[in-house]
Amino acid sequence: MEVVVEERIVKDIKANLNIAGEVKRSRRILITLEKEDLLKVSEWIKGRGFEHLSAISVVDWLEAGIYEITYHVWSQEDKILITLKTSINRQKAVIDSVISVWDRSAGIHERELHELFGVNFEGNPDLVPLFLEDWEGPPPFRKDFNWREYTGEKYYDQENEREHVYYE
Repeated sequence: MEVVVEERIVKDIKANLNIAGEVKRSRRILITLEKEDLLKVSEWIKGRGFEHLSAISVVDWLEAGIYEITYHVWSQEDKILITLKTSINRQKAVIDSVISVWDRSAGIHERELHELFGVNFEGNPDLVPLFLEDWEGPPPFRKDFNWREYTGEKYYDQENEREHVYYE
């Protein structure tokens, strides 16, 4: 397995940004960073040809009290995927938006994660609902969201004999 290009990229990141990365396998690099370094690293890797932000995802680690936020960035030229991974406090879920780096590609992902997890992407001017236009509940993808309880309270009537089964 030849990983010369990947190793060079990891070395450059360490030398220029003082942030460690690792080659996970051929064509895959992982960089774990502090949230304060996200914009600096994003701008740097975009300037090195990683121009396509293909996804942003959130993992809710309820017991640890954090959200793990992952950014997948692709270099068309090198055919390499860099994964940026950082964590934020889930009770104060705030992180810088990368919309200034990856424009609308970042914007749509950030809107989705704002809506479904409640993450506030500072600097994103368009965090309006994407899917849940009339939603009045808490962010529904949080692990502490009880969808059965919410649905029962919001949509069913305990006094209605046909719906009584939902309360047993």
